[in-house]
Amino acid sequence: MKPISERAALQKLSRLKCEYRREIREGYEFRAKSCAVCATPGACCLDAHFVNVHITRLEAAAIRDVLAELPQERREKVYWRVGETIEKYNLSAEGDTFEQKFACPLFEKGIGCLVHERGKPLPCIQHACYEKPEDLPPDDLLEERTAAVERLNRRCYGEPARWLPLPVAIKN
Repeated sequence: MKPISERAALQKLSRLKCEYRREIREGYEFRAKSCAVCATPGACCLDAHFVNVHITRLEAAAIRDVLAELPQERREKVYWRVGETIEKYNLSAEGDTFEQKFACPLFEKGIGCLVHERGKPLPCIQHACYEKPEDLPPDDLLEERTAAVERLNRRCYGEPARWLPLPVAIKN
């Protein structure tokens, strides 16, 4: 497998996510309740009994790039929330991290996801409020994109992707 730079990998990741976002929007999301009319905006992102989004080193780099564009004071608040989330929910890179749940520190009430356009993780892109199970995007769509992200990580960093809870991955 031919190695690529982190910058090239981030560009490929951005295209992959853009295509995935389009596929979800055009093929499935129209069947879901719009976030714009939600009675509890952000509840799904802030539900510490539900959220267990894991990301790779490359996805964390993409998120940090987006956060780097925020004004310094706001960026510092976000990173403070990331640290607070790790501490509050006792998150770590050890053990069965997929059992670790948390409220997403990248969601701000009244604003939404701070990395929505350029850093949003794949499971978050796919998530929506579907009323009927048959309207959900098939699992294999996410699995295919996850495999592509793993390949990009391997090409970029020369090792298998390690999936960590979002706050832990961003902090590392």
